[in-house]
Amino acid sequence: MRWKDHLLLLTLALLAALSFYTLALHKGERPGAIWVVLAALSLYTLGYRYYSWFIAYRVLGVDDSNPTPAHRYYNGVDYVPTNRWVLFGHHFASISGAGPLVGPVLAAQMGYLPSVLWIPIGAVIAGAVQDMTVLFVSTRMKGRSLGSIARELLGPKGGFLVLVVIYSILVLLLAVLALVVVKALAESPWSSFSTFMTIPIALLMGIYMWYIRPGDVVTASVIGVTLLLLSLVGGYWIYKHPLLSQMFYFSEVQLSFAIMIYGFFASVLPVWLLLVPRDYLSTFMKLGTVIFLALVVILVNPTVKMPPLTQYAYTGIGPVWQGSLFPFLMITIACGAVSGFHSLVSSGTTPKLLDKESHVRLVGYGGMLGESLVATVALVAAVSMEPGLYFAINSPASLIGKTVEEASKVITSWGFPISPDYLRYVTQLVGEETILSRTGGAPAFALGMALVLARITGEHLLAFWYHFAVLFEAIFILTTIDAGTRIGRYILHDLLGVAIPFFRDYSNKLGNVITSFITVSLWGYLLYAGVVDPYGGIRSLWPLFGISNQLLATVALSIVTLYLVKNNRHRYAWVTGVPAILMAINTLSAGLIKVFHPNEKIGFLAHATTLREAVLSGLLPPGIKSVSVAHRVIFNDYLNAFLAFSYVLLVGLVILLIVKHVIRSWPRSS
Repeated sequence: MRWKDHLLLLTLALLAALSFYTLALHKGERPGAIWVVLAALSLYTLGYRYYSWFIAYRVLGVDDSNPTPAHRYYNGVDYVPTNRWVLFGHHFASISGAGPLVGPVLAAQMGYLPSVLWIPIGAVIAGAVQDMTVLFVSTRMKGRSLGSIARELLGPKGGFLVLVVIYSILVLLLAVLALVVVKALAESPWSSFSTFMTIPIALLMGIYMWYIRPGDVVTASVIGVTLLLLSLVGGYWIYKHPLLSQMFYFSEVQLSFAIMIYGFFASVLPVWLLLVPRDYLSTFMKLGTVIFLALVVILVNPTVKMPPLTQYAYTGIGPVWQGSLFPFLMITIACGAVSGFHSLVSSGTTPKLLDKESHVRLVGYGGMLGESLVATVALVAAVSMEPGLYFAINSPASLIGKTVEEASKVITSWGFPISPDYLRYVTQLVGEETILSRTGGAPAFALGMALVLARITGEHLLAFWYHFAVLFEAIFILTTIDAGTRIGRYILHDLLGVAIPFFRDYSNKLGNVITSFITVSLWGYLLYAGVVDPYGGIRSLWPLFGISNQLLATVALSIVTLYLVKNNRHRYAWVTGVPAILMAINTLSAGLIKVFHPNEKIGFLAHATTLREAVLSGLLPPGIKSVSVAHRVIFNDYLNAFLAFSYVLLVGLVILLIVKHVIRSWPRSS
């Protein structure tokens, strides 16, 4: 390295050390949120500038003289060489779902310190490594899906097992994400209009860049961003208009079917026409908002009001979620540090669009760092509000009551003082009927983001920023569903192609329609059932979201490790092998704990047993309105226990099979 590189490395290392020291060992006054952002940014810069270069050119052997699948198999539908910045936009938009927004918000229950440490460190050494290496491996292996790569490395039986695990987890993840979008857009004309308008804007951009002015990304970007901003302003105007607002007032059922239809067409239409330009367009809003919020945090430096560690970090039984720091913190933060879903994008749409191998750094590693920055900003939004307000929003009504007086009394008794007047004041500012028990993490992020931005614009705009944040979340998550459905189509092609040669060709239009329809039908059914029944469909499987996603990351990192060993890169196997081991220990432990833990607030089986005893005694717990509801919840507990154990068992078998192949393939010393 040159002296400038040494100086940059030293400066970033010192900045990171100072930031973490201030956050972890400060005494006296509470630290400013600027240290949270600086700690993350310094690690991201170190990781991208040095570690990603090392992985790209030393570990993987990136070589731009190798033609990528986009050039070798160009078909104008799925395989299309794409400008690296446009592809970065597509990839970032595809991987950025609900996780980085709500995971860190929920994790803040434990205090700010655990999340401040894991989010940037996990992203640099595990999450970004997974995304970049899987993208490279898929590029070298003809743009194949992760399951198809596994079949090549493990053989037909092992590959088929991985395909089944991946496809089932993907359907579950898509249904969960779709439900979050439905909840965000339901009965919100502003959000519905602005989100809908991204579709015709994206179509216009795609046609412009492909036919009118081929390759003119700059002009298309200016047109797209201008129209996007106009749609945001127009959405607010429609929201205020008594007649037009009714035209964009949709129920949850209507939105469910609308999202299914959109997911189907995004999967079957040429990738350049709708999917890529819409994701690229959404990235301007996503990253633009996040970067703007990060700059506001640096400028106003709001105080971190949440303690470094709360009592729940020691007991593991909190009002927001239940579980110990290990292993459930990593499961809760999820996509902000590591996400298995990313490996499907990195082996799905993105490798078929990659123009040059060297672009894996920007697209793969850089895209994950962008999502981790989102998680850091979400964490700041959560920990910079009053802790009492945080728990008022995120705690269920069964614990804190339904009035501000009851909530104030209960939450203050936990050690987080909050007055009824303050709760009323914030409720009035955001223009909602209540902010109590708005669980799930998304409302807390929206309010936290609004409170930070209001430091610049004044509290009179708090309601505007709050509703803007809700819209931001909806657009943020929807882009994951369209790409995920297309990826599901690829994986189903691989699954069905084992027995039916007709499905082995990604370019077959009829095959694309069939596999897209099946994929949408599966996650769409879970979504619809969850919308019409609070105890059915995806709602019954919601607890599996975090564990299944992290299990997928374990599989992806393990498969790349095997690839390195089989391709004479065994001396670098630690790059993916170490995070794979970390993820395996953490996630398999979490799965088994969720099934067998004796505390009914944590373990599925223990909760089912406790609830069954309550039914027999005639004393139903709060939140369970009737015996029939109790039986539904008991069934869901057993279903979640069965699926969680099945996933742990199947992923455990996959890991053992990979270890077996690693041992067999490891070079023997002479």
